[in-house]
Amino acid sequence: MKPLVSYVITRALMFLLSIWGAFTLAFFFFHLIPGDPVSAYLQQLEQQFSQTVDAADAAAMAAEMKARLGIDGSLPEQYWRFLGNVFIRFDLGPSFINFPKPALEHILEKLPWTLWLLGTSTIISWILGFVVGGIIGTFRNNFASQFLINFSLVISQIPSYFTALFALFLFGYWFVLLPTKGAYDPSIEKDLLNPRFLLSVARYAIMPAMAVVMVGVAGTLISTRSLVTTILGDDYLQFAHAKGLRRSHILMRYVLRNAMLPQITGLALSLGFVLNGFYLVEIIFNYPGMGSLFLSAIRLLDYNLILGIVLMSITVVLAATFIIDLLLPLIDPRIKLSD
Repeated sequence: MKPLVSYVITRALMFLLSIWGAFTLAFFFFHLIPGDPVSAYLQQLEQQFSQTVDAADAAAMAAEMKARLGIDGSLPEQYWRFLGNVFIRFDLGPSFINFPKPALEHILEKLPWTLWLLGTSTIISWILGFVVGGIIGTFRNNFASQFLINFSLVISQIPSYFTALFALFLFGYWFVLLPTKGAYDPSIEKDLLNPRFLLSVARYAIMPAMAVVMVGVAGTLISTRSLVTTILGDDYLQFAHAKGLRRSHILMRYVLRNAMLPQITGLALSLGFVLNGFYLVEIIFNYPGMGSLFLSAIRLLDYNLILGIVLMSITVVLAATFIIDLLLPLIDPRIKLSD
């Protein structure tokens, strides 16, 4: 078998096996959490409408809801049934939130908001961190470069939810410059062709994006600066300096181009973790993305919705890693398929 074919098959099998293993762990973890969401829901309805339901009728209602949700029977039976529905029929089943609406519909409604906010923020933070990191790595002996790297070392250790709270207090409550919750002005018609709606969406995204960008820029800046410092010690760059080439020319044509490859790998992984790393930021700003949906699903123990979100997050992260594994040997001649 050719090395390329063998390499792709091996990575594909590892990708599928990793998804199955991670999904299995998540399934049993969430199903072993104590609590019966259906019984709790029926009790809540009784209290809300001040009605008492006969025990036999309540048991029949609970059994019917559990059967429709796919949480009846033993845990192994639930596992194999859910596994078949997801991987063969691509059906997560109904969601406990707004039952019997399919869980997949809930996810597809919220997913674009998360991809817009966190995906755009991740790309912006990578570009800023890479460019600024390359500059301060090249001109690393002046005061501004030393200040920026030390400041970034501090910022990189601060959780994104703390920067979100700081931005919320400063720009939302102190100066009252930006909206504190939501994704757009509800008084504006929701229409992607409406410029007012698009401007409102951008304005409401500024503060949560700021929390993500600050931490992301700091991390990328530090790693890029370290790469640039290492590259500057290579012989061909010493020769470029000896020829009298301008430092800006050396930075753009040699340093950043050689530092870009490992940083592109970091960007791909960061984009893969978009669905995982910043849910708390969405929750703090009450942003209608996957974070708020995941919190609601956890509160109600909505197993189908929880596992759908977890499975999507796992798949995106592993897919990013899988794509990197396939592309690196093609774009970097230093990496051999046998590695």
